[in-house]
Amino acid sequence: MNKSIPIKGVIFDLDNTLLDFMKMKEVAVKSAIRGMIEAGLEIDEIESFKDIISIYEEFGWENQKVFDVFLTKSIGYVDNKFLAAGIVAYRRAREANLLAYPNVNRTLVNLTKLGIKLAVVSDAPSREAWMRIYYLNLYHFFDAVITFDDSGERKPSSTPFEMALKKLKLKPQDSLMIGDWPDRDVVGAKQIGMRTAFAVYGDTFGTKYSGADWDIQDISEIITIIKQINNIV
Repeated sequence: MNKSIPIKGVIFDLDNTLLDFMKMKEVAVKSAIRGMIEAGLEIDEIESFKDIISIYEEFGWENQKVFDVFLTKSIGYVDNKFLAAGIVAYRRAREANLLAYPNVNRTLVNLTKLGIKLAVVSDAPSREAWMRIYYLNLYHFFDAVITFDDSGERKPSSTPFEMALKKLKLKPQDSLMIGDWPDRDVVGAKQIGMRTAFAVYGDTFGTKYSGADWDIQDISEIITIIKQINNIV
């Protein structure tokens, strides 16, 4: 791949690339458990956390019925008193801990000033992705947001990447993909000829070799990479 071709667009993964999704989820789940315990549910806090995370892993991280499943497993039925306590505590903690990574805002501002087109490609459902983007006040930066609901396919399928590039009116070789999941973000982008950056700071797998063109410890490193490639002083 010719790394000297100017970069005209950057496509970002959303969760664990622009925002710390896993930290938010952990804090919110623990808050939900404490909320249910305070409401009178007799459960072990540590074991309950493991149970709820396993439910997410089985049914998906965006599943909206996790606490229903957990209560059915724990006490045999869904008690709406406990359910409400858990959901309210979860939502309060989620909103308080839904934070962009350091330097995200500054990086997006600087990319925009450089004339770089920006997009998001996420496997999250459309509503949840947009809610996170709006909550973080990042919506005005992106020329395109492609979610699972838009493409019908999850990364590393080439479809969501191709849809984003079509909206940006760019070719793969003109663009850079940045994400935290090599098997999806890096593989998916590279197979259509995009350059790739691995978000080491968002890695939850202990990745040793990403296969990306660049491994970055901070999102702001994208600015340095683009300036070097585009010969911007």
